[in-house]
Amino acid sequence: MMASPGEAVSVLQGLLRIRSLMTLWAAFAVVIVAAIIVPDILPWVDNYPKEWMAPFRNWAEDFLFWLVKKLDFGLFTFKEFTRGLTWLMNWPFKFANWTLWKGFEVTETFYIPSLPWMAIVICAGLIGHRAGGWRLSLLAAGGVFYLALFGQWENAMKTLSSIIIAVPIACGIGLIVGIWSYRDRRVEKAITPVLDFMQTVPVFAYLVPILYLFGFGPIPAMIVTVIYAIPPMVRATLLGLKMVSPEVIEFGQMAGCSQRQLMWRVMLPSARPTLLLGINQVIMLSLNLAILASMIGAGGLGFEVYSALKSLNVGRGLEAGVAIVLLAIVLDRVTQALAQRQPPEHTEIKKNFVFRHPYLLASLVFLFGLLLLSYVVPEIRNVPEDMTVTTAPYWRELVNWITVNLFDYLYAAKSFLLVEILIPFKRFLLVVPWFVVVALFGIIGWRLGGWKLSAIVGGMILFIVVSGFWDRAMVTVYLMTISVLIAAAIGMPLGILAARNERMHRFFGVFTDTLQTLPSFVYLVPVVMLFQVGDVSAMIAVIVYAIAPAIRYTDHGIRGVSPELIEAARATGCSRRQILWKVQIPLALPEIMLGLNQTIMLAISMLVITALVGTTDLGMEVYIGLSNADPGRGIIAGICVAFIAIIADRLIQAWSRKHKERLGLA
Repeated sequence: MMASPGEAVSVLQGLLRIRSLMTLWAAFAVVIVAAIIVPDILPWVDNYPKEWMAPFRNWAEDFLFWLVKKLDFGLFTFKEFTRGLTWLMNWPFKFANWTLWKGFEVTETFYIPSLPWMAIVICAGLIGHRAGGWRLSLLAAGGVFYLALFGQWENAMKTLSSIIIAVPIACGIGLIVGIWSYRDRRVEKAITPVLDFMQTVPVFAYLVPILYLFGFGPIPAMIVTVIYAIPPMVRATLLGLKMVSPEVIEFGQMAGCSQRQLMWRVMLPSARPTLLLGINQVIMLSLNLAILASMIGAGGLGFEVYSALKSLNVGRGLEAGVAIVLLAIVLDRVTQALAQRQPPEHTEIKKNFVFRHPYLLASLVFLFGLLLLSYVVPEIRNVPEDMTVTTAPYWRELVNWITVNLFDYLYAAKSFLLVEILIPFKRFLLVVPWFVVVALFGIIGWRLGGWKLSAIVGGMILFIVVSGFWDRAMVTVYLMTISVLIAAAIGMPLGILAARNERMHRFFGVFTDTLQTLPSFVYLVPVVMLFQVGDVSAMIAVIVYAIAPAIRYTDHGIRGVSPELIEAARATGCSRRQILWKVQIPLALPEIMLGLNQTIMLAISMLVITALVGTTDLGMEVYIGLSNADPGRGIIAGICVAFIAIIADRLIQAWSRKHKERLGLA
């Protein structure tokens, strides 16, 4: 009986796939044999000679020196430009500080106090009610009240002063670049790899050149925040404009709108939900950077957490950390609620200002009313010291109790992880020749994406080798790999559970939202409290920080499988378990792998921060570059971290594309 043309094509594709896999494994075998034989003939294949390393660090430092000392635009030098920008940004920052916590000293005898803390709490509740009702109102007011209750008000207002200046600047720049990218396809193509690079470079690497170019203080810290937070706003603007319906654009053109009117009065209002989500991401990244920015003079809550971590003052660090978390949660929930809120119909808009803006009017009444009342009742102006509480002694007692009663168990768990898992894998990666890694990843890149991807992957690995950071990079890879595997092994089953149970879906939705609003630094405090410093503490902090995407994407991928396919599987007699393993997981695998990709990105960003708890990876090199004023060292180490992230991202995306094509989903 002759096979049909479709069956013949299917058989031929299967044979080609087998042949391709055999070629790949044969190439692997050749590389492994070469790794054993060649080093005896060519020793440099095993250990890259130091005299062959490129002086990238010196080049980077020389470039920064040229910027500061030599670059002249004619009317002004680059150094004058940086100092002028610092001076310009200092004025709105000072005004925000005066308004929120310092007050205005007009003359020696006349003083205008800052906004009363009680008024800010009430206004937070009004904004929450306007955005999402009573529940969000209570969350917003309660979160802000915590800052006063636990004595974190002044630090929180310092942090908020930076945020309310940095966020509008980052959003404005991101909006302009996003519009420009939308209008010019060439700009979009040029800006995309730049945004990818900016979002994979570790935060520490931003601090190094900014400290060198702008100096130490809150304004350089704010500039770092602006640069770090721009990419999501650019992407959100570009995505939002692309999602505007062609009918809406055509209607605007028919109404006689110019290009400028069409953009600002038609397209941007239509893209409002996506733009608000971009603003939400900018706020979250700005708060996430608050602690690290304190290392170059930001102050505020970030400095409290950072100094508490250095002195191992767990109670003080947790209270300041919780303050940042609550601030992040309040801002996150309010901006998300505003993004999801539909604009009112034109028929509902009343002409009277009072009826159109009741919340704004109520906020102004409370602000100015309580401000005037604060001259009579000082407790309204500043938080009374006898009203504040602290839990620091209880946390100190808890640490002492853990040290006395659980130390043996924790030490045994830590020793097991180190001796049985971490150290063997670390030694294995450190003895693998660089040539083998370059060749293997080049072959994987060629297999997944052709010669272009192979050249990109191989070139980035060679950059790490030639820069002299190979051993540090392998330590980063070892910690990242183990942390990601454990996070995936925990997160993916939880994602499957969430996809198959509605109650668990809601629970893990709240759980992952909370994890993603916590600043990364906050995870280090309890981990160090339990496991002290070292690779185990770093690994646990990375796992907890990076597990959210593994849960979320697995849940989303399985829920996204077509109900018709599930019904067809049921009709053929498949059990619930067979439907999961034979239908849902294979079809959701590209989405699950994207979750793994995000897990890797978060793990790498967290690993750089864990240099503060004793790791010896690339993050430590960036930290040394920052603390020792060695910008070349910090910048090149940061680029190496970014290259590791880009390699993982490109390979996983290429695999996901091929898998989608194989399933007919592309």
